[in-house]
Amino acid sequence: MLVRVGPLRGAAHLGGDATMAIVQGSGDAQGGASAAREQWQSRWGFLLAAVGSAVGLGNMWRFSYLAAEKGGAGFVALYLFFTVLIGLPVMLAELTIGRGARRGPISALAHYGGPAWRALGVVFVAAGFLILSYYGVIGGWTLRYSVEAALLGFPSPAGEHFGDVASGWDSLATQLVFMAITIAIVAGGIGGGIERVARVAMPGLFFVMVAIAVYAATLDGAGAGYAYYLNFDVARAMSLDVAVAAAGQAFFSLSLGMGAMLTFASYLPRECDLATETVVISFADFGVAFSAGLMVFPLIFALGMGDQLSEGTIGALFVVLPEAFAAMGAIGRVVGAAFFVALVIGALTSAVSLLEVVVSAAIDAIGWERRRAALVAGVAVALAGAWSAFDLDVLDLADSIATNLFLVGGGLAIAIFVGWVMPDPIGEAAVGATRGRVHTIWRALLRYVVPAALVVILWSSVQETWAKLWALLG
Repeated sequence: MLVRVGPLRGAAHLGGDATMAIVQGSGDAQGGASAAREQWQSRWGFLLAAVGSAVGLGNMWRFSYLAAEKGGAGFVALYLFFTVLIGLPVMLAELTIGRGARRGPISALAHYGGPAWRALGVVFVAAGFLILSYYGVIGGWTLRYSVEAALLGFPSPAGEHFGDVASGWDSLATQLVFMAITIAIVAGGIGGGIERVARVAMPGLFFVMVAIAVYAATLDGAGAGYAYYLNFDVARAMSLDVAVAAAGQAFFSLSLGMGAMLTFASYLPRECDLATETVVISFADFGVAFSAGLMVFPLIFALGMGDQLSEGTIGALFVVLPEAFAAMGAIGRVVGAAFFVALVIGALTSAVSLLEVVVSAAIDAIGWERRRAALVAGVAVALAGAWSAFDLDVLDLADSIATNLFLVGGGLAIAIFVGWVMPDPIGEAAVGATRGRVHTIWRALLRYVVPAALVVILWSSVQETWAKLWALLG
């Protein structure tokens, strides 16, 4: 999901389904009365929504850029390795907690670990709130670019245009529109809002990406883009910094450590096979990320703009690519509009999952009706995001704090909780499936391997965040 925005200032200067089922949730940790809880209308509805949560703007560029810069196919192999080693175990842990407790993060962790573990749930909700506060700003940019591309084309120079719209009142206005759409979807409920949108949006996203990738393959010079993207530098891929980057990307891209998957799982029926769902979600997320590189690199290199690739996500998405689309003429306007529509879908489905974390916690803790919770939480997030809408450095710092500290720390805590604290996690995870060796291996990974890997990632992330904070204060 995550953007992992990179140097923002530098980028700116670059030139009908059945009626919703209702199930009875278990009580909270104090044994309170059970409450009616919504449920996904179908397995595919849940999977599409969960994949939508994982798929975000970071998938549309950051994965492919890292692959190209850090060993190509070797980096991809490392990414897949760490997805299996870290991503799948933590995702299965979140799904197990959510489905078993049938509550949002705060109540779910208290249900299994006691009142003291509510604090970790609060961290999850705070992370979702913080991420959405600035993610809504970037979502607003994608919305604006998609409309401009369809109606007006791409303004030139692209870097100057991005500098004009990325911060200030224009940025705030598009953020508010994006957040209003997000609030409306979450207020519609699990089946009538989130699942309904996911069933249309995610197939649409896949179709657009495949269509653009096929078109890009027909361009003269596309081969240079593939060569840049899929180079095989084994020596580069085996270095420590690349291994840490691959492990971090595997963790970040799956929306882990912030309670989104936990919350979505709380609406699942008991009979679903959580291990299978984990694998499907993880590799669908990888498929989108990998396919994004097959779209953008052939386009950029076919138009001779390979030397303009910047190190930040934002520079490529909102400066280099618009320049490429503009250089393509009329067809570029069509392809560009389709590309930014895909970005809007990715941003919106991720934003919906982030807001649902906050809304679910409010419903559980305060007993608010869903529409009220969605409106109040959404407005609060939008107000908090106003700072990021006016200052790109604040946005960049908020992203670093949320992704580098909150998410990695949250994932580390989840691994420890399920590995050492939660009673019989294997029994809960195996409901709806056959209990076997895979579940034993899963718990061993959560106890020993995942914490060790996340500590290394956390150490690297703390240094990066400290550097950005020091630069902002200095």
